[in-house]
Order: sequence, then structure tokens, then C-alpha cells
Amino acid sequence: MGDISISLDGFVTGPDPGPDNGLGDGGEALHRWAFSDDPVDGEQLRAATEASGAVILGRALFDVVDGPQGWNEETGYGAREVGRPAFFVVTSDPPASPRLPFWTFVTTGLRDAVAQASAAALDAAERAGADRDVVLMGGGATVGSALDAGLLDVLKLHISPVVLGSGTALFSGERRHELVQRSVTPSTTAVHVVYDVTR
Repeated sequence: MGDISISLDGFVTGPDPGPDNGLGDGGEALHRWAFSDDPVDGEQLRAATEASGAVILGRALFDVVDGPQGWNEETGYGAREVGRPAFFVVTSDPPASPRLPFWTFVTTGLRDAVAQASAAALDAAERAGADRDVVLMGGGATVGSALDAGLLDVLKLHISPVVLGSGTALFSGERRHELVQRSVTPSTTAVHVVYDVTR
């Protein structure tokens, strides 16, 4: 499952993203829903975290969340539950000494990361006695590449009411996709939409 916040004009960061400006200029508006007091947003976050058996991210996002201003015990994937699922980072250049201890680095590509994460999610499901998802949380290039490669069966978008004008686009335009809308859940800060990827 791809799970990512996006602007109305299709960007998952604002312009000029980087390790010290992870979401780019103005990109923090994309994630207001994750920190809001709206109970709908809170339930979206809680349910997604609870259902996660393994999480995949790319190196650019890893550099942000493992950086000095990144995740800690109060913020992170499912706040106050940092490190709960297994985390896999797709990279050709693993860091020598990550700040946080729970990363698995996959140097053989996205398809292998999905295979490793799927095995971890199956283990988590057996322990929990309930299904667990493999979640591709980003960045945009990772989720977009997985979509183009046919590695996603579900795409969950948190559509924020902001137009960024530029930044990191989720959709490359290289491949046509057909989606079937499964659910639409509005809140005061976003519209949470789940699609089944059919092609």
C-alpha cells in the first residue's frame, strides 16, 4: 500500500526539499492532518499505524527522518510508536551510523525491499493474529516508482487543501494507471481517499 500526503496540484513536497527542509518550502501544510485535533484525522493515523507490519521509504526521506530534526519518541511514524513496524530503506549507499537503531537497508532495489517487507509483515501478522500491511510511505519518488512498477495494490492519499505550485510530483506521467475508489473520508484538514490499483 502506498500511503502519502499530497497537495491539490499533485505534489508531495514543496519546492527545494532537502535534509534541512524535508517537506520543501510550504510543504509542512501537507501534513497538518497528522497533527490535528480532528478525531477523523486521529483515527486515520491510529488505524494506519496499527495495521502496519512493515514500512518502506527511500533514502531522501530517510535522511530527513533520521536527521537531527527528525523522528524521536514524540514524533514519527505513528507518534509515540516510533519503530513499531519494521522499517526498510531503499538505497544504494547505506549510512555508516544511522541515528535511530531500527532501519534495514536494502541495496538491491525496490522490488527486493517489497519482498523483504512482505516477509516482515507476514511475521507481524502471525504474531498479532491479524492482517498487517506493507506500507510505502515515501518519498514521492519511491511511491511513484512502486506504482509505475506495478508493486502497489492500494494507494491511500491524504489530500491537503493547498496548492504548492511546484515541488516533488507523485505521478511521473510515464505510465497510465486505473484506480477504483474504495473510500473517501473528509476531515477539517484533508480528504483521505483510498484507491484500489487495478492497472
